[in-house]
Amino acid sequence: MPAIHTRRLTVGHDAIDVHQHVNNQEYLRWMQEVAIEHSTAQGWPMARYLQAGSSWYVKSHFIDYLRPALLGDKIVIATWVSGMFERNSPRQTLFLREGDRQILARAETQWIFVSLKNSRPLQIPEALRSAFAIVETEDKATGEIRRLL
Repeated sequence: MPAIHTRRLTVGHDAIDVHQHVNNQEYLRWMQEVAIEHSTAQGWPMARYLQAGSSWYVKSHFIDYLRPALLGDKIVIATWVSGMFERNSPRQTLFLREGDRQILARAETQWIFVSLKNSRPLQIPEALRSAFAIVETEDKATGEIRRLL
C-alpha cells in the first residue's frame, strides 16, 4: 500500500473559471476526492467508516497557488498523510503539471476524526493509524512523486 497516492487528470472545460484557469473550488474538490481514494486504497473505504460510526471532518484547508492550471493541462495530484496524532491528522497535497513537472499548488488539510453520532472528536484507533505510512516532509514525498512522472 503506497504512502503517496496519485491521480492523473486532464483539465476539462467544467474546471475553468472566468479567468480561464482552474477555479479554486476544483482544487478543494480534487483534494477531497484523492483523500478518499487514498483512504480506500489503504483499506478504509467510506463503508468501513460508516460501519464503525466514525469518519473524518475537515478542520481547515490551506492552499498556496503557485501557477495557474489551464484547459487541457495534464495534472498529477499527489497526496499523503504527514502526521497522525491522537484525534487529528494533517494531509498534504501537491498539484503538478505533468509536462514540465512544475508544482502548480500545494495544500494542507487538517482532518479531525469524529463520532458520526455526535460529531465529537474521537481517538484515532490503532487499526486506522497503522493503515497509513507517515511522510513527514514534502521533500521526502517530492522525490517519489517525480519518479512517477
